[in-house]
Amino acid sequence: MPVDSRWKILLTNDDGIAAPGLVALEQAAASLGAETVVVAPAEPHSGCGHRVTTDRPLLLVQHAANRYSLAGTPADCVRVGLATVAAEAVMVLSGINAGGNLGVDIHHSGTVAAAREGALHGRRGVAASQYHRRGSEIDWERSAAWLIHVLEFLRTAEDLPGTFWNINFPDLPAGGALPPVVACAIDPSPFQLGYRESDAGWHYSASYHERPRLAGADVATCFGGAISLSSGRVV
Repeated sequence: MPVDSRWKILLTNDDGIAAPGLVALEQAAASLGAETVVVAPAEPHSGCGHRVTTDRPLLLVQHAANRYSLAGTPADCVRVGLATVAAEAVMVLSGINAGGNLGVDIHHSGTVAAAREGALHGRRGVAASQYHRRGSEIDWERSAAWLIHVLEFLRTAEDLPGTFWNINFPDLPAGGALPPVVACAIDPSPFQLGYRESDAGWHYSASYHERPRLAGADVATCFGGAISLSSGRVV
């Protein structure tokens, strides 16, 4: 879908308005040449899924021109943004998340929920996440550059009604060539049921990187060093 410079793009995330991944998202979105409006959660909401708020007011605070925080979830940010300050937005870009959102992650990810909410309202929805192993540092400049490359690829991709895009960047050493972009299915494999008991209760203990995966699907693709690009449906 070509982007017209007169159009608006709504940017959001689930790591909060102060997240470095949001700055990287803004850098990448600038390459599209359209006007951007940020409406991001005032606080982190990682793992909140597609939760929305209807039982209390949601405070929208302006921090700069076209930059707002909302006291709500990522899906709230999209709903309020499209209803108020970014009503003309034709695209919702969500991320760049600090951590992967692969396979069945799409069901609990606030990052993906924001893109899905955009698609529900007829906008192009795109979620981007940077997978990284525990203890590794994220090079946000590189993540932004990779996202620019994928957004260029998506310019000519066809959106089917009721679909959104989910992008995951691999954890690779510094330097090296641009990883390939691989269109792949969303892996339906469930997480391992690994828990350890303590006096406080049960702690999830399974390894994210050692999770089950199907060959050729998004988990194996990203863990194998490529950029995974998957299409999901809103229902």
